[in-house]
Amino acid sequence: MTAPARGQSGMLRGLLSFSSMTMISRLLGLVRDIAIQTTFGANAVTDAFWVAFRIPNFLRRLFAEGSFSTAFVPVFTEVKETRPPADLRELMARVAGTLGGVLLVVTALGLIFTPQVAWLFSDGAAADPRKFGLLVDLLRLTFPFLLFVSLTALSGGALNSFHRFGIPALTPVILNLCMIAGALWLAPHLQVPILALGWAVLIAGALQLLFQLPALRGIGLLVWPRWGWRHPDVRRVLKLMVPTLFGSSIAQVNLLLDTVIAARLYAGSQTWLSQADRFLELPLGLFGVALGTVILPSLSRHHVNTDKDGFSRALDWGLRTTLLIAVPAALGLMLLSPALVATMFQYHNFTAFDTRMAAMSVFGLSFGLPAFALVKVVLPAFYARQDTKTPVRAGVASLVANMALNLLFLAALYLLWVPADVRAHGVFAALRETPGLHLALGVASAVASYVNLGLLWLWLRRSGVYQRQPGWGRHLLRLGVACVALAVVVLLGLHFAPDFSSVGKWRRIGWLLLLVAGGGVAYAGALLAQGLRPRDLRDR
Repeated sequence: MTAPARGQSGMLRGLLSFSSMTMISRLLGLVRDIAIQTTFGANAVTDAFWVAFRIPNFLRRLFAEGSFSTAFVPVFTEVKETRPPADLRELMARVAGTLGGVLLVVTALGLIFTPQVAWLFSDGAAADPRKFGLLVDLLRLTFPFLLFVSLTALSGGALNSFHRFGIPALTPVILNLCMIAGALWLAPHLQVPILALGWAVLIAGALQLLFQLPALRGIGLLVWPRWGWRHPDVRRVLKLMVPTLFGSSIAQVNLLLDTVIAARLYAGSQTWLSQADRFLELPLGLFGVALGTVILPSLSRHHVNTDKDGFSRALDWGLRTTLLIAVPAALGLMLLSPALVATMFQYHNFTAFDTRMAAMSVFGLSFGLPAFALVKVVLPAFYARQDTKTPVRAGVASLVANMALNLLFLAALYLLWVPADVRAHGVFAALRETPGLHLALGVASAVASYVNLGLLWLWLRRSGVYQRQPGWGRHLLRLGVACVALAVVVLLGLHFAPDFSSVGKWRRIGWLLLLVAGGGVAYAGALLAQGLRPRDLRDR
């Protein structure tokens, strides 16, 4: 087997390892959300939790899947490849001590100024004082998650650099298990049941860090933290990390902006948007984040060794593999959004009306899934070369576009959907009284993600570090034909399927499985009929 084939085979094994562990986490995430929705429903109380949880969840993606890993792994890989093991242990100790010390201060400030943070993500002065107080209490429980998840990201980045992808990918399972236990077991024992979920997030943060320590010891990097602000390698990590805090997390910053706006919309909008995010997390986490995580050490190694051809082959493999998964996943989510939401969540306190509203969120956000996933693969091409400025430029443009599109689409839906007699109550009152306007936020985030991807792609090609490999025209043609086959089969199935909101649980599950299986078989069959083989994902 050639060197390129061995490299791509290694990345494929890493992808399968990471994705299989992530699959467990994402499926448990769906179980978690089902437990929460059936226990609490979609209302202002659950909105308060989702706001409080979105902040640490944002930080999890920002650090564990974003800025810290993308800043730390290239420096860590360079030290690992070119210097003695003692230097690697020293880097680990200094980064852990410095990062932990800084985040202790940040966490303390977050706990002191929790009311101000809560005000930003609530309806301000119009909020019910009791609900506002509940949001403050939830934030004080969830905010320390930042400290734990950052140190967990440090451990996970080191393990990924040694191609130990399984343990970091499995770690989020702990959070989901804790939240399921909180919703089903702890909540009935508390005077304020929703606080059980806040306690679950706090406990899970500590358990996730403890879970990775044995694996870290196995590679000889379980060291005592030491302050190292002036250590040259720590300064390099921090220098890279500051811009990547923004550049690698544009989608999440956009979701936080959506949270601020959604707080001014119809009660339940936060919950509906959070559920849409959950459906996107499954394919995005399985393949977008997984590919970005697996490909970053390889790209860093190729860059350190000045292997330009290997760099291009690795990135090309990541882009093609991402498209094969993300495009049909987006199409399937858009077509099956009402069926998915009804089957997963419409029980007990979650009504058919909630299903329609959540399905709108899924539909809007799913349009951006290919861009969200491709950005996760393209960004490592910059970070592996320790270029953190270019992603920031693209991110700023995307963020501005998202804010403008939020207002534009929201204004359009306001004019189209809000009756004149409701408008007479005033703009903010009309926004709170009209369901469905949250669709504008999902569509705006999706369109902004394409702005981000387009700029990154333009500047990547201009840099000259990536040379497109042969066969892209045939690859895109195969993908297009297969997606048409998937859409035809799913639409035909939906024509004969019942209304998912009005039938029993087992009929919903049966029909959904039939539709998903039919679409999947049609997609895979079309690819095979056009000559695509599993070995094409391994080497070319």
